Amino acid sequence: MKTYKHLFFDLDNTLWDFKANAREAFHGIFSRLGLLERMDFDRFLNTYEKHNEYLWIEYRKGKMKKDHLRTERMILTFREMGINDQDLPQIVGDLYIQEAPQKANLFPGVHETLKYLGERYRMYILTNGFSEVQLRKINSSNLQAYFTKVFMAEMVGYQKPDKRFFEYAIKSVHAHKSECLMIGDDPEADIRGAYHAGIDQVYYNTGNKPCAIEPTWVIDSIAALRDIL
Repeated sequence: MKTYKHLFFDLDNTLWDFKANAREAFHGIFSRLGLLERMDFDRFLNTYEKHNEYLWIEYRKGKMKKDHLRTERMILTFREMGINDQDLPQIVGDLYIQEAPQKANLFPGVHETLKYLGERYRMYILTNGFSEVQLRKINSSNLQAYFTKVFMAEMVGYQKPDKRFFEYAIKSVHAHKSECLMIGDDPEADIRGAYHAGIDQVYYNTGNKPCAIEPTWVIDSIAALRDIL
């Protein structure tokens, strides 16, 4: 078994439970705005997740700007829901950006596992998410103490799966690739990206997404990292 020294973690959908936090944030917003009576809340969430995922892929390809992504995902969602209020997407989108990062739902076993690993490895976050939002998520969910450094795509200038993002982080912490391990839920951004950067990967597979690259490891819970590390 390899001896790893440096662990790189994705944030959203790996540590920070994006779906649970989005549901909680949107439910509070909808309740205050009286929207729960106007539309099917679960259908809204599914529609939002679909558009958000697609637009993030476009953003990673450089086909979309940050501000456009934030507004367009709401416009497309409300349009598909049959709500043609011109101002509502902007109102809900702004409130969501304010409130979602304050939510603190993590996947089961995250704190216990990070505490265990933190005594044995140096750990970092490697995220494509927007800088100001990701820092609030990390602080709100009390994750900051576990990580030596947070690498954010906006600051580095590259996004996962671009191998230059991984290589920048590895060089920054003075590590050798053979000592590094990437842990993430996205088969494209996290697993393929790390593979092409020459470092091992742990695929946190909770949604049965196919993975073109055969990962070094596959887990179905964060707590399962203790069986590997």
